[in-house]
Amino acid sequence: MADNLIIVESPSKAHTIEKFLNKNYKVVASVGHIRDLPKSRMGIDIENDFEPQYINIRGKAGVINELKKEAKKAKKVYLATDPDREGEAIAWHLAYILDIPEDELCRVTFNEITKETVQKSMKKPRTIDMNLTDAQQARRVMDRIVGYKISPILWKKVKRGLSAGRVQSVAVKLIVDRETEIENFVPEEYWNIYATLSKNKEQFTAKLTGKNGEKIELYKKEEVDKILKDIDGAKYIVSKVKKGERKRTPAPPFTTSTMQQESSRKLGFAIRKTMSVAQSLYEGVKIPERGSVGLITYMRTDSTRISEEARVGAKAHIVGKYGENYYENRYYKTKEGAQDAHEGIRPTYIDLVPEEIKDSLTPDQYKLYKLIFNRFIASQMAPAIFDTISAQIDTNSNSIDVYNFKANGQKLKFKGFMTLYVEDRDDKKNEDKDLDIPELEENEEVKKEKIDPKQSFTEPPPRYTEASLVRTLEEKGIGRPSTYSAIISTIIDRHYIERNQKQLTPTDLGKVVNKLLVENFSDVVNVEFTAGIENQFDQVAEGKEPWKQVIRDFYTPFEQIVEKVDAELEHVEIKDEESDIQCEKCGRMMVVKYGRYGKFLACPGYPDCRNIKPFEQKIDVPCPVCGSEVYIRKSRRGRNFYICSKNKQNEEGACPYISWNKPKPGEKWEPPKEGEAPKPSKRKTTKKKTIKKSTTKKKTTKKTATNKKE
Repeated sequence: MADNLIIVESPSKAHTIEKFLNKNYKVVASVGHIRDLPKSRMGIDIENDFEPQYINIRGKAGVINELKKEAKKAKKVYLATDPDREGEAIAWHLAYILDIPEDELCRVTFNEITKETVQKSMKKPRTIDMNLTDAQQARRVMDRIVGYKISPILWKKVKRGLSAGRVQSVAVKLIVDRETEIENFVPEEYWNIYATLSKNKEQFTAKLTGKNGEKIELYKKEEVDKILKDIDGAKYIVSKVKKGERKRTPAPPFTTSTMQQESSRKLGFAIRKTMSVAQSLYEGVKIPERGSVGLITYMRTDSTRISEEARVGAKAHIVGKYGENYYENRYYKTKEGAQDAHEGIRPTYIDLVPEEIKDSLTPDQYKLYKLIFNRFIASQMAPAIFDTISAQIDTNSNSIDVYNFKANGQKLKFKGFMTLYVEDRDDKKNEDKDLDIPELEENEEVKKEKIDPKQSFTEPPPRYTEASLVRTLEEKGIGRPSTYSAIISTIIDRHYIERNQKQLTPTDLGKVVNKLLVENFSDVVNVEFTAGIENQFDQVAEGKEPWKQVIRDFYTPFEQIVEKVDAELEHVEIKDEESDIQCEKCGRMMVVKYGRYGKFLACPGYPDCRNIKPFEQKIDVPCPVCGSEVYIRKSRRGRNFYICSKNKQNEEGACPYISWNKPKPGEKWEPPKEGEAPKPSKRKTTKKKTIKKSTTKKKTTKKTATNKKE
């Protein structure tokens, strides 16, 4: 029998840790939280200084009983939940359930799940950090108060089933505001003039940048026509040549936020998926001859700091694979206000190269692990070096004005870190592309091949993607990287926001709810106010402010606003979006509704007419096989696919077109191989099975949820 019991959150993490310790240790899992605020009521005793009323989570009775049983048998219990505020709170709840004294040295944390780290951490247990726990309580209590106070007003004044969240509402506002910017955007005309020049038949392009040494900007065709007239027949003389060198340095190791952004850009992963896959890599993956191994450090961090051991490992890998000149010892400064308790995200074992353990990983694990591995190694590599040349070319004509053109060139001289990894950018600018221009000398004449005036128009700001929204939330100090996944998932699940081809757009429902919140609860959706609250949570975590004082300061003015809005706000009617499809049962035009699985069509004559249909969105490209309309549908996992309207199973002459990718005009289509395309014929059966399974699980859960502890 083991003398020591270690409790972690997940079974996979428990399995990984247990193999690093001797038989005197037993490791078990709590399977996440075991206590929380009740779902059926607010659970905050406002009259008793905002005391939270925690209960055992329904369905966790069996787990709790097993933990108590194991704890009674052990001489010592260690709580090894995740090393962040959420993990600290879970440890605190476990201590309550197991009657562990507050001054007990029971808390251990692992930044990485390796043998050395686990054994070292077990030698230095500490008491539960109540500052971190209180910071989590402050966030949980404030979010509960906001949700339970505002949501009933939305039910009463707008529509049943609506809800509002403290941080989620700010995220919705950002997306709605961006959409408003796009809708109100008025394009402005501007012009550029490009000269195609040549030396010894080697052509290059120069852009008009100035007149008589002063910067010039062109907004009207008349201005362009005058310049074209002035430079007609002009000679082009090289007036200045500047040669130099440009270095591009690598990006630092991943933080939670930058990992989410790059995973979205490079891999197309949703934020929620990124965090789920990263969690599995942190907790442990079975590797042949090594057993269960935690492949990455803790994935919830604001820091870019790395340990000296990791630095040494990176150097050995880089020098051994690429050579001494590819290595450069780098230290990255963590940004101001970041939580620096953990290292940046990096591989735990440098010798476990992604390609060599690919067969032990799922495809998603391999993609993310490779991204993390390459990013970390590249962060310790030498910069890329470019040779640059910049030339100013002036016109020499009968005009009194001299027009200044500029040509830039660059060539990659040394790839450095770019051999392995280059960070993507939302703006898609390619600053590292080679631009060839010939060797130019000052005062020499180059030949004009042609002049190309180009009309352009300013463009509206781009819609947010998950990656750019995460970056904006982080820049504005809204939420924390560990919460971004839940924020985005929540506003999509509530149908306030839709994801269209990676872009996030507000629904009509989202716009109405946002308008109501902005007009009546301006502080709740105020970016600066929300960021200020986050700073207060940080103050609590550092022991500089009592958590209940944060709630007290917030609650009194908030409650006054709630009472005023509840009394004065008139009913807001949200009309359902009308479709162009007629109900075949009663003749009314069907409307778009939102259900658990997304949009569907319903007859507005309910309850007299209960007709419903799947919502099918058409695209503006015809079927590449038969020319019929193409619809967008969703797979069981929510992924869009494209199918011809005449793709009907078991019908003679049905069109076979179905694809994960949107068709392009004029493209040729090859039928997908078995397993490469969605199978709509199986959706109905699968859905029935899922529902049946879910119902069974729900019944089982209800029976076992008998042991509550207030």
